[in-house]
Amino acid sequence: MTGKGIYLFEEGRAEWRGLLGGKGANLAEMTRIGLPVPPGFTITTAVCNEYNALGRRFPTGLEDDLDRSLGQLERKTGKVFGRRENPLLVSVRSGAAISMPGMMDTILNLGLNDETVEGLSANTGNPRFAYDSYRRFIQMFGNVVLHLEHRRFEQILEQHKEKIGVQYDQEIPATVLRQVVQDYLALILRDTGYAFPQAPREQLIMAIRAVFDSWDNPRAVLYRQIHKIPDNLGTAVNVQSMVFGNMGNDSGTGVVFTRNPSTGEKVLYGEYLTNAQGEDVVAGLRTPLPVAKLKEDLPEAYHHLVRVTELLEEHYGDMQDIEFTVEKGRLFMLQTRNGKRSAAAAVKIAVDLVEEGKISKEAALLRVEPEQVVQLLHRGIDPSSQTQAIATGLPASPGAATGGIVFDADEAESKGGHGEKVILVRPETAPDDMHGIVAARGILTSRGGMTCHAAIVARGMGKPCVVGCEALRIDLEGKTVTVGTLVLREGDIITIDGATGRVIPGDVPKVEPRLSPEFRTLLTWADGIRSLGVRANADTPEDAAKARELGAEGIGLCRTEHMFMAQDRLPVVQEMIMAETSEERKGALSRLLPMQQGDFEGIFRAMQGFPVTIRLLDPPLHEFLPDREELLEELANLRGRGASAAQIKEKEDLLRKARSLAEANPMLGFRGCRLGLVYPEIYEMQVRAIFQAAVRLLQEGTSLVPEVMLPLVGHVNELKVLKERIIRVAEEVMAETGQRFHYLIGTMIEVPRAALTAGEIAREAEFFSFGTNDLTQTTFGFSRDDAEARFLHHYLHEKILPENPFMVLDGEGVGQLIRMATGSGRQTRPGLKVGICGEHGGDPQSIAFCHDSELNYVSASPYRVPIARLAAAQARIRERERKPGSNS
Repeated sequence: MTGKGIYLFEEGRAEWRGLLGGKGANLAEMTRIGLPVPPGFTITTAVCNEYNALGRRFPTGLEDDLDRSLGQLERKTGKVFGRRENPLLVSVRSGAAISMPGMMDTILNLGLNDETVEGLSANTGNPRFAYDSYRRFIQMFGNVVLHLEHRRFEQILEQHKEKIGVQYDQEIPATVLRQVVQDYLALILRDTGYAFPQAPREQLIMAIRAVFDSWDNPRAVLYRQIHKIPDNLGTAVNVQSMVFGNMGNDSGTGVVFTRNPSTGEKVLYGEYLTNAQGEDVVAGLRTPLPVAKLKEDLPEAYHHLVRVTELLEEHYGDMQDIEFTVEKGRLFMLQTRNGKRSAAAAVKIAVDLVEEGKISKEAALLRVEPEQVVQLLHRGIDPSSQTQAIATGLPASPGAATGGIVFDADEAESKGGHGEKVILVRPETAPDDMHGIVAARGILTSRGGMTCHAAIVARGMGKPCVVGCEALRIDLEGKTVTVGTLVLREGDIITIDGATGRVIPGDVPKVEPRLSPEFRTLLTWADGIRSLGVRANADTPEDAAKARELGAEGIGLCRTEHMFMAQDRLPVVQEMIMAETSEERKGALSRLLPMQQGDFEGIFRAMQGFPVTIRLLDPPLHEFLPDREELLEELANLRGRGASAAQIKEKEDLLRKARSLAEANPMLGFRGCRLGLVYPEIYEMQVRAIFQAAVRLLQEGTSLVPEVMLPLVGHVNELKVLKERIIRVAEEVMAETGQRFHYLIGTMIEVPRAALTAGEIAREAEFFSFGTNDLTQTTFGFSRDDAEARFLHHYLHEKILPENPFMVLDGEGVGQLIRMATGSGRQTRPGLKVGICGEHGGDPQSIAFCHDSELNYVSASPYRVPIARLAAAQARIRERERKPGSNS
């Protein structure tokens, strides 16, 4: 065994969480400050990792150290492990460095057997207590160590209760508990083929192995995946002498929070049970009592508990989640940890602790997880409601929405326009579903990942969305969705929970978001600390207004193609695409120009002089045409019902154009700046609309500097040609209106060549914005949708990649390109403004990377702006911690 593997509680320290686990470190700290903690010792996480590395074998010397530690525990307690008279009993509990409540295993009353149970009975004069403790131990050991289903034991217990006509466990007399124990032992022998181990030392060895093994149980693995906890931390094992809450009505057990974990209110919050052990409180077999009732039942223990909770919160500077036991009127502390809390409570507690003088503003900002903030901005399902999900997908955009099922965007628009609440249910969405997405209360798809079209658009709009719900079988023709044997039809009511990915039949109660004063205070503190700017991705005046309301300091990405998808514009866009000559194309564009100008005017007004970066048309033109398969079907229908030759020709022309524009790899095809170079009239119309809108706002008294962004530039000459054309249009507009204005021309860095030649590109570009979604695709050589649908989940499960690179920026690859491009760009153009505008702009880890890389800003979906504000402040605080004295 490498190094010291076991520490007595009095030997440990609070700061040794990585070695002792959170529970062990806190037990050591409570022992050190003199609180009533039953003695014990901790087997370290290093031993767990060595155990796993050795193929689930104990390291050499561990069992000898274990015997020595048990000997010291015996001397402290005056009891002997395995002796009939006055036996030492222990609990065996897991304890990882990062709290994982309920994910790993615990065993109580270890050391009991057919002999020691009699000694415990004689020593306490309470045979009922002794046999109740023994049956609990056998049940927990049988479940945790021997892997028998918990319900098998419960069935035996229920049979005995029914036979003697009692309702609660504590009503079972000792004589019946003896028989329960015998039935439990018989069950183990029958189902495992082995007798229950009677030697306490063997019990302990087996229990320690089981706790180590529980590090890799399915629920623990899933919890780590969800909460991004590394798999190599391991768990400690805490062996602690037992105290008993089931010794009578002057004993009990409970859990208490030093503040309300739902609201953050400063009030003792928790539950307890008399004559019970710890698992009774959480099992739900008895209804616990509010902890305030303890004041009446056991006043001395209650007042002691209040003093201890106040001391612990003061000591740790945070709300504590505390487990306690009262044995014969005497209080014992079994655990304390920073309590899990709701998003609203996290914010309130953090701000209140600052105002109480217990922590600094910087500490408060680090107490709130950025992802928690988003929960405060959307309606959610009432946590007190009883719901049963029929399926679970990926939680793509938070919030809860209820509505009738619709299967196509036109129907969603039609019903939504008449005030009906609808949920758009599709295998996946496409850009031409935009009008349906706008009209729907929420979006549900059976395919797609967290960065698919539906997910990105929904997050940008703050609309609940669940994607990749593979349990759904969607029949668009029959207008049904099937989950197992359940068939839902168009119009059936469902609720989706975009925070958890759940799909629930019918309507369920919801709670409205409320931005508390504490929330606003916290974000104000964040703004005062962060150095990284925060902008929003917004495509409409409504999005822009929402972004400003949530604290955005500008728009980092306005996608003009989304404006083209409105139903009153799409026919004009399609006319432009169908044009055979430049003059025909200009005719259609002239009708689009005032629409685009109106959009830009609305966005400029909403942003009140803050910067607005407008990306010119990016997607390939075929995305604005109907799907080829749909056109073929429509043609067949037209011919079948004898439609006119003109109608048939119109569809044939549309199909011919769609076929001619089809590409083998559209992402790398005729899109972005390539469109603007081949069809200059498209970009010229767009920049004219931008500049005419800017003139209108300047004439109204609003100062602004529009930023024109060219997408998918890979070579400086592409940018040079387009820049000359933009300057020419700007000069024309200034000459026509007599109004001078300033503007910037920049580019998105989305392909590796642009990053590698950024020094050259910066000769022409006045700003860079990294389009990290496409830059990730082109750097990895991944097609995002295909990767997420086909193999990315395998890469993540097998740890080939540590994170989904479309959700968390790949610092080693994509990040290197960003740093390289930023550095070489600023060498050419000192003071070059640089930001990111992909979905990564709303991810806390990616934001930290951007801060460390000295970018000027990140741009995120409007509803992720508060997350970005908080995460940017946290990144700066952590930088100061790493580099004391840093003011960067």
